[in-house]
Amino acid sequence: MSSALYLVAGLAILLAAVLPSTLNRLAISPPMVLLAAGICMGLLPVGNDEFFDPVANHTTIEQVTQFAVLLALMGVGLALDRPLRLRHPRDWRRWSATWRLLLAAMPLSIGAVWLLGWWGLGLAPATALLLGATLAPTDPVLAGDVQVGGPDVETAEDHESDERHEVRFALTSEAGLNDGLAFPFVYAAIFLFEKGASLSWVGRWLVWDLMGKVVIGFLVGAFAGWLLAKLAFRARRASLRLAEQGEPLLALAALAISFGAAELVGGYGFIAVFCCGMAMRNAERSSAYHAKMHGVVERLERLLTLLVLLCLGIAMSRGLLDALDWRGVLVGIALILVIRPLSGGLSLMPLARRGHGMDARERLVTAFFGVRGVGSLFYLAYAAGHADFADVRWLWSTVAFTIGLSVLVHGVLAKPAMDWLELHEKRAEAPDGDESPAEAPASR
Repeated sequence: MSSALYLVAGLAILLAAVLPSTLNRLAISPPMVLLAAGICMGLLPVGNDEFFDPVANHTTIEQVTQFAVLLALMGVGLALDRPLRLRHPRDWRRWSATWRLLLAAMPLSIGAVWLLGWWGLGLAPATALLLGATLAPTDPVLAGDVQVGGPDVETAEDHESDERHEVRFALTSEAGLNDGLAFPFVYAAIFLFEKGASLSWVGRWLVWDLMGKVVIGFLVGAFAGWLLAKLAFRARRASLRLAEQGEPLLALAALAISFGAAELVGGYGFIAVFCCGMAMRNAERSSAYHAKMHGVVERLERLLTLLVLLCLGIAMSRGLLDALDWRGVLVGIALILVIRPLSGGLSLMPLARRGHGMDARERLVTAFFGVRGVGSLFYLAYAAGHADFADVRWLWSTVAFTIGLSVLVHGVLAKPAMDWLELHEKRAEAPDGDESPAEAPASR
């Protein structure tokens, strides 16, 4: 089995290095290729099927996917050029799309999947709620074509970089925060399974799991990021000023410190890591050191995520989808094509383009691209390790199908959608009487 695992890891590394530039001009994303390659590899008589059984190996899946998500969250925190300072109301207004997606679109999506599974498909209430919570997080890696690419230190001071890409900023910041905000709903599903519909646990869940842990995670992450940035940029001893040395491993140290500290005091580590990355980014915003840290994290997260997708593809052709039925197919299709677009559209509807709003095209693209990925695998593995859900194999099949469908649909449409937005933006900015961007090359 170790030989097969080395082969899988080697192929993932090779494809991670080759695919981005190879597929640059095609409407095909690296996750699509990795998933397809995994499915094909799974048909070969190599390795042990039990290794790719999520029920038997949920602990390993939880640990691997957790680290992949943490890398992605640190990368997102370092990539965002738009600051979020507590004492600056203007900063909070400029994050308006993010708050709407988190506080309206995500709960609406969870509630819709819950009702569809419970009332529509006859699932147990706890199972339906777990399905909704598991599929709630959007993925900050798999949606790379529609998200912020990295820190732009040249325009960080005047925030020009992400002002021109409201869609990319909204989807990136949403993915950075909803991985942690899905945790309370996973806990609610576990409590509902263990304690039933009794209201005895609801009060504690509201005060502690829904609000208390979020606040603790935010505070711990922000403080850790501020402290580490002060050390890296303004320490009295030159040997401690890692920014001057260009040592990018500080990003990994910050990830581990913020996550460990938040979990030790009872907060959500996912939120802490994202806030830590943002706090470090807010310090010395024009420093090229942020790009170096982001580069290390980005390479690791891309490699680990593609490795997870390759293993997911192998598992899908080795029995992971055996429990899939019409109900799981319906849930996946409904979430990707109906529930997320509608909930996202409703949450952004009042957000007209005034200042930092969106026009109709931008709202449409933002609402549609709620890519599902590694976070869903982590939450399901976590829940499977904390409660004995009866329909766990069906849940794995349904989540795997939904991720595969999301990778396919969003991967194919990401580049055309962003090209459509950029073309419209160029036409809107062109003076009257000028050639449109599409017509200019032909006229020459």
